Amino acid sequence: MKPLRLTLILVALAAFAAWPCPAAAGETQAADQPHEFTIPVDQQQLIGVTYAAVERMPLHRTLRAVGLVAASMAKHWDYVARVDGYIHVLDVIAPGDSVKKGEILMDLYSPDVVATENEYVDLLRMRDQGLSGRDPAAVEDAERLLAGARARLEQWNVSDAQIDAVAKAGKAPQYLELESPVTGEVEEVNVHQGRRVSAGDHLVDLVDLSSVCVYADFYQDELPLLRQGLAVSITGPSIPNVTIPATIRSIDPNLDEAKRTGKVRMDMDNPDDRLRPGAYVDVTLTLDEGEGLVIPVNAVLPTGRHNIVFVDKGDGRLEPRFVELGGRFGDAWQVTRGLAEGERVVSSANFLVDAESKVQGALKSW
Repeated sequence: MKPLRLTLILVALAAFAAWPCPAAAGETQAADQPHEFTIPVDQQQLIGVTYAAVERMPLHRTLRAVGLVAASMAKHWDYVARVDGYIHVLDVIAPGDSVKKGEILMDLYSPDVVATENEYVDLLRMRDQGLSGRDPAAVEDAERLLAGARARLEQWNVSDAQIDAVAKAGKAPQYLELESPVTGEVEEVNVHQGRRVSAGDHLVDLVDLSSVCVYADFYQDELPLLRQGLAVSITGPSIPNVTIPATIRSIDPNLDEAKRTGKVRMDMDNPDDRLRPGAYVDVTLTLDEGEGLVIPVNAVLPTGRHNIVFVDKGDGRLEPRFVELGGRFGDAWQVTRGLAEGERVVSSANFLVDAESKVQGALKSW
């Protein structure tokens, strides 16, 4: 036989030998599947094996986070000057002062306001003279100018009651009294008595703490479980033995890149203003996810490729079984595949049981 022909035959034989045999592959796959093994009952007792039943029960997931109290933007008021003038008397002097709606915060001397109020009084006289003289054109002109003067005064924080008082008195007061638009507390005072202010200057910050917001960070795997309107419980050291209900109002669509968390805002009532902005609170959220099969967390042996449990088959016989898990609910895993209700699984000494299964060849593929 020629050397070249012999070489080709040898190559062909080597290729055929390397080709996988279907029967052999099937046997290997079957050999990798777990099968029963035996640990006598007395030996199980010696190594501390205990069992837990596969149960169907309600699935309640509890999420917890630390929240930070903040004033509600809807209840916060930045009081700014709407006209040039000078602060005459400041009735609120420090943060924490309580105010009621309509209460005087300060009075302001403004030449523009005084001049417009005097103009308003003169226009009222003009209108009255037109009415008494039966001059419709004069009355119409006076009404048009009165509407313009009144609109300017309203834009300068002069209330309707104050404008009506000017009309009744027939003269402009020397100072404009600035009234609180809300009931709440003074958060910050930015002016002093005698200081000149211009339109747009920041005068006083007011806040109503009868309701507040709580901001809490939840991890990215928890965020899909949240939605607007979910009920939340708020507790904290500043409200001992008290639980205040809150509601999720918004979920920030952006994640914190460092912490991998998303910020969630909750709105809540604040009885007696006990929670102050900047205080830390505990946020607890309980989710009802129906029913499912559960086993103790300790019953599962995670290997990276599989989640393994050891099922009791009676008389010391155990079956390693691959299972699929759902979420974790406290000290239990939900089982979505691989177990049936009523079966018993090893719940302690799993590593010792696993070692014995390897010795007996019951579990080869992790």
